[in-house]
Parts: sequence; structure tokens; C-alpha cells
Amino acid sequence: MDKREDYISWDEYFMGVAELSAKRSKDPNTQVGACIVSADNKILSMGYNGLPVGCSDDEFPWSREGDPYNTKYYYVAHSELNAILNYRGGSLEGSKLYVTLFPCNECAKAIIQAGIKAIIYRDDKYAATSGIRASKRMLIAAGVEFRQYKETGRRVDLTL
Repeated sequence: MDKREDYISWDEYFMGVAELSAKRSKDPNTQVGACIVSADNKILSMGYNGLPVGCSDDEFPWSREGDPYNTKYYYVAHSELNAILNYRGGSLEGSKLYVTLFPCNECAKAIIQAGIKAIIYRDDKYAATSGIRASKRMLIAAGVEFRQYKETGRRVDLTL
């Protein structure tokens, strides 16, 4: 008997982990997940967008509009930053980041400083914004490669 041939690729696997992580987000509008992987394809850390530990999901705002103090933007940590901060194993130098939404300029700074060398992202819906343009400018200058995840058409069903 030969080995099965329909197994998922590393990209499908790690993007699937990022997508599953995104499902932990309490954000009513945008759920983003991230998975950091070593050069030899071992999962190092994961994260999703949400409030810092100790800040109640029920007591802080989730709104996107109005006085910034009363919107989510001052309080929510992005998935990429959470994945970096969740890592307890030492250096992330040379690792890859799988993320469901292209990293913002603030996360790009953390990615560069952490030594992550590649980003595989699913969606880039804010590509035209100055923040994402600044992110790409920094990533290119720092030698961090990025590429969009190539859809295979296969779906992994984790019925929840």
C-alpha cells in the first residue's frame, strides 16, 4: 500500500491554524489569527486579536467609530503582536508568520524586531491605506519577505 497523496501542504496547515486561532477573537467585526513557525516547520506560537490579559471583554469597547477612547482601537492587541508576546521559547529569529490579514505598520515593527523573516498572509484588504503601505515599506527595507497565501480550493472542515 502506498502513502496517501491527499494530505494538506505546510501552507494549508499553518494558515488553517491561524484561521482557527482567529475564531477565538471576541471582536464583532474583524477576527484575525496568527501562527509563528520555525524554519523547520514547528509551531512556535499563536495569537488572535483581543484585549490584554486581565482586561474584560465585557467592560471594554468594541465599537469602531466615535471618540477613540470609546472604540476598540486603543485597547485591542493584534494577533501578530499577541503571537510574538505569547512566545516563551527564546528567539523568533528566522521564523515565519502565517496571518489571516496583512500586518499593520505597528505589527510590522514588532515582526522586524522579533527577527521574523517571512510573512504569509491570506487577505490584504487594506493594501491602499497609508498604514499598510508604511508596513510594506519597513518590511522590504528590513528584508522581511511576504507573500499572499495561495488558495488551493480545498477546505478543512472543523465544524464548530
